[in-house]
Amino acid sequence: MNWGRTITVVDAHAEGEVGRVVVGGVLPPPGRTMFDKMRHMETEGDWLRRFLLNEPRGGGTWCANLVVPPTTPEADVGFIIMLVNGYAPMSGSNTICTATVLLETGMIPMTEPETRFVLEAPGGLVGVTARCRDGRCEQIKFTNVPCFVFHLDHPLEVEGVGTIPVDVAYGGVVFAFADAHALGFAVKPDEARDLAAMGGRIIAAAAAQIEAIHPENPEIHTVSMAAIAVSVVDAEDGRKLGRNAVVPRPPPYHIDRCPTGTATSARLAIMHARGQIKPGETFENRSIIDSRFDAEIVGTTEVGGIPAVTPAVAGRGWISGIHQYGLDPTDPFPDGFRLDEGALV
Repeated sequence: MNWGRTITVVDAHAEGEVGRVVVGGVLPPPGRTMFDKMRHMETEGDWLRRFLLNEPRGGGTWCANLVVPPTTPEADVGFIIMLVNGYAPMSGSNTICTATVLLETGMIPMTEPETRFVLEAPGGLVGVTARCRDGRCEQIKFTNVPCFVFHLDHPLEVEGVGTIPVDVAYGGVVFAFADAHALGFAVKPDEARDLAAMGGRIIAAAAAQIEAIHPENPEIHTVSMAAIAVSVVDAEDGRKLGRNAVVPRPPPYHIDRCPTGTATSARLAIMHARGQIKPGETFENRSIIDSRFDAEIVGTTEVGGIPAVTPAVAGRGWISGIHQYGLDPTDPFPDGFRLDEGALV
């Protein structure tokens, strides 16, 4: 073995969504803010994302997170979110994976029955409350960045479909929500390939036709994910029940395995704008594999003069392995490779 570099990674998943956490072998990127650090990695340090998430070391639907020191005294730890197709200001599943790894490996001391700390994502500060027992995390609940609606029922011309109404909202990234039933979907596993392809068409259309610029950070703009969502129903116990398939951009298009914390947050903003949910009411959101996030609105605010909500989202994370990845100087694929730029399910 003749490795020029060794990187230590703890693999975890949050309700089915893989979020690797890099804990050793990589120095923090430069930058005044966590968003600046993310941009530096995107423009000058993208090798790490490609190395970990492209084949042969990665997979088509995985994510990775680089743990770094925070840039603000309000936070305990910072993290930079890497996707198979780029970077994200915020991600709920990656927050859960990172928090689980930090606590269960002892990087942050665990206090039972509850541990509280603050993560700094590129999109802002994220408060974490972990329910802990016998040395592991039973639930991670995080308070997301403020979320808001850009458009309700915006007409969107989608290739092969025609004109459909979409709701556009920010939940940490910018989403376009389309009605699953109207498109002929129930959001079930046997629809995965068709859902991924449809989501890709919606993203491409929305990115071209709809303006969505974050009022406080213009570098966050453009619809970057599609959520094909089943209509919310009321349960007998008062909960709101939902289901969605989330497709990120750009290609390769695939479906998130978890309900997606940012999509859940964006949908809370949409539901609140429509008068469908009040602060304190519970929204149970499920994924295509029936995994679950529980969420609620814990406050209301404004972002650049736009009405916004502060969501709290809860889910579970599990560590699945601890790995060391290395790069042999003779490896012909130092940045990995992708075979399929089409739809991955």
